[in-house]
Amino acid sequence: MEVYFQLIGDPASLKSACSELEREEFIGFDVETTDLDPYKGELRLVQLSNGRETKVVDMRAFGSGDELKTAPTLKPLRDLLSSKKQTKIAHNAKFDTKWTRHHLGCDVENIYDTYLASVLIGSADGERRHGLADVVQFFLGRTLDKTEQVSDWGAAELSASQIEYAAKDAVIMLEVRDRLHERIIADGLTQVLEIENQCILPIAQMELNGIYLDEQRWREQLAVVSKKQAVAAEELQGMLSAGVAQASLFGRPEINLDSIDQVTNALQNLGVPVEGTTRAGALLPLADKYPVVAKLLEYRQVAKASQSFGENILSFIEPATGRIHADFRQIGAPTGRFSCSNPNLQQIPHETEYRRCFTAPKGRKLVIADYSQIELRILADISKDKAFIDAFQSGADFHAATAAQIFGIAADAVTPDQRSFAKRLNFGVVYGIGVQRFAKMTGLSESQAEDTLRRYFATYPRMDDWLRTQAKSVLSDRTARTLSGRIARMRFNENDRSEVGAAQRYAKNMPIQGTSADILKRALRLLHDDIRGTSAKLVNIVHDEILVETDAADAEETARKLENAMLSAGREFLKDVPVKVDLTVSDEWSK
Repeated sequence: MEVYFQLIGDPASLKSACSELEREEFIGFDVETTDLDPYKGELRLVQLSNGRETKVVDMRAFGSGDELKTAPTLKPLRDLLSSKKQTKIAHNAKFDTKWTRHHLGCDVENIYDTYLASVLIGSADGERRHGLADVVQFFLGRTLDKTEQVSDWGAAELSASQIEYAAKDAVIMLEVRDRLHERIIADGLTQVLEIENQCILPIAQMELNGIYLDEQRWREQLAVVSKKQAVAAEELQGMLSAGVAQASLFGRPEINLDSIDQVTNALQNLGVPVEGTTRAGALLPLADKYPVVAKLLEYRQVAKASQSFGENILSFIEPATGRIHADFRQIGAPTGRFSCSNPNLQQIPHETEYRRCFTAPKGRKLVIADYSQIELRILADISKDKAFIDAFQSGADFHAATAAQIFGIAADAVTPDQRSFAKRLNFGVVYGIGVQRFAKMTGLSESQAEDTLRRYFATYPRMDDWLRTQAKSVLSDRTARTLSGRIARMRFNENDRSEVGAAQRYAKNMPIQGTSADILKRALRLLHDDIRGTSAKLVNIVHDEILVETDAADAEETARKLENAMLSAGREFLKDVPVKVDLTVSDEWSK
């Protein structure tokens, strides 16, 4: 591919180039950096293209470090990138946006991310790859040479080959976008791609902001967890020893508590009815009857926390900021939910002793908000079940109302145990729970579980119809969609009952969980626009929960803005069911 480019290293040329590009509707956009981390590396090049010719801006010619953010000579570039008049097309735009925000001090507005577009089109096809070279090959049928990607971008003088490589990545963006957008329109993905593109800026900013972790508190928690693990291991060894076939000559027999085979054999010898698996889902129904099972679950929970959230998490604290800057993958699952890594902040245990370690620095507060029962509200709105909708519109305790229906009693007579039972049932329905699974989860016999589910669905008949329709339609369509049009394609063997059952459960849950993800992403953009220029900054998200850090004096106003953004986003999707947000202002991550 032949490419025409101009290497720009002086203010006059930059101003002229930006003036030319201001007249374009679409601009290919890319950056080259000396590191993957904007806190450790240098923004080396910025490439902009109209598809015919490309401008490659040598950033070293305009300064270094923080001076780039305010350099008057770079104002034309900042103005162009932050303008909403032109669509900037980038591949994995979060990366380019983060570097631009951190080193140039401006937001890249009106982004079209060809990576996100490709992921949406590919939906659940795990065999597809979505790197730029892969996308070019798949959609354009051409090979894009990425050899220079790993070259030395920190060199005093870049080679002609490096600069040409950089220019090609920008110029091809327009052609890639055109081909992708044809599919986006054909597949009905226009609205969801808009949601994803609008969410890039908030996520890029959140990753740059990072979240503060109190190291002293964390180390104190590690000591507590280590002690709990030792105590739980000792108690579990004592309880399992009677189930070890061969006793030790030197006292109590010891087994490897992390060996599934050894633990399973010991449990079976103790008369616990485990059938080839000791996964939590299979053990939970046995915990009340068999204390050794309850102790095993306790040990595993503590052991997992110790391994996943131990000393290693402190290594992720960035010295330049004293904060953890995790990596959030915007489409981490086909439902549209985020995933997180380095470290996974979404899997921090809910226990107070863990979350209290994530704090606001002195003079600051954390504003924490989460959607109340959002997935159940989505199910009510999607199914158009009048009784389901009325239950939310009344403002009454939904789980208590369900319990009253199931047990045939007045709402004010519902016990905490009955409410807990109804809560498990309500959320189980969202995940397409069946009779066998519900029986295991509650300890009921299958006939009792079947009777309970029959009474439940008799209470909400339209919801029952919607769930049945979803389960039936997936057999022919093999797809499911959210309210925004996000699509998940499913592959399964129609002659394999277990695969068919899994697909049907997913077809019921995907529109609900996916719409929840859509709502959260829309809320993040509304929030980003509303808190811009204030002391508030987004620091973390966990599925339906948002954390914002702000000056203590601004906490009340920030809480109002956060609640408004979340409610407004919810109302864009849910027309018949009220949306509710629970808010907390705190010094630490707690509710």
